[in-house]
Amino acid sequence: MSTQNESAGRRHEVTLNAASPRIDRALAEVLPLSRTRIQALIDGGRVAVDGVVVRRASQEVVAGSVVTVDEPPKREPSLAPESIPLGWVYEDDDCIVVDKPAGLVVHPAPGHPTGTLVNALLYHRPEVAGVGGERKAGLVHRLDKDTSGCLLVAKNDRAHHYLADQFAARTVTKRYWAFIWGHLSNAEGVFDAPIGRAQQDRQRMSTRARKGRSARTAWRVIERYLVGDCVELTLETGRTHQVRVHLSDAGHPVLGDTRYGGGPARARGFHGAQQAVARQVAAMARRQALHAHRLAFDRLSDGSRVEAEAPLPADLIELRALLRQHPIA
Repeated sequence: MSTQNESAGRRHEVTLNAASPRIDRALAEVLPLSRTRIQALIDGGRVAVDGVVVRRASQEVVAGSVVTVDEPPKREPSLAPESIPLGWVYEDDDCIVVDKPAGLVVHPAPGHPTGTLVNALLYHRPEVAGVGGERKAGLVHRLDKDTSGCLLVAKNDRAHHYLADQFAARTVTKRYWAFIWGHLSNAEGVFDAPIGRAQQDRQRMSTRARKGRSARTAWRVIERYLVGDCVELTLETGRTHQVRVHLSDAGHPVLGDTRYGGGPARARGFHGAQQAVARQVAAMARRQALHAHRLAFDRLSDGSRVEAEAPLPADLIELRALLRQHPIA
């Protein structure tokens, strides 16, 4: 397989090793593209087999077929400052720890060209423009759209390098709180399972991926309720969706995490009085109940340790109150 840039777009060329009843399925297995994206490219006439444009996603292909996929150039999303409310839990001359609200996308991207954390940062702290790269606005790491809590932002390039090196060396402490379905068997432990992109759904991560990277998450139970636990998790590595994947793989997905099995359907796994409570909890968990509670790192100015904490947001306080009304027997 080869991939090259063409006028800021991308051309993928691949020779299929095996026949397939569907071209979209065959490409999803060998290219870093979702089937939805491949379908859109086929509809746009941008996929060809042996030089002939593909008209249907269900077209059959034979082994040895040479498939080309031309992705159009991506439109660069706006980086205009926007007056979006933000709060911080720490700030000095070199960095900020933002208390990111749930529902706020971090970077502009297709589908979210504006209204992001980057746009908000450029409004509240214009000095972060260009820090760490043209489009980073000082961001040193990321949080998922629906995860709340501590996010570190550098205010100058020297600080960005210094903080990024700490992430690379794994000297930054990242602690999360999660409300999960069911009860972990012990009071504490460690999840140690590699994580990579799922083969059948490129938007998901999995511990059963062909090319997983090492991932470790230490955990301890803080509170137990009738239908779940509140857990503190410390990330020893920083893989995409790491906490969510490890908890789901353990059979205890995060409440409200529809991508990894924590959605409303989970309530059907309980019976009797437990099911009634589970349904109430599922209705209240309107996003993944995951919060980046604490971030600890070394300060650039004097090397002292900063420990920033973001309190639980209102929606998770409300969820916890409901769970506490139904303690474990």
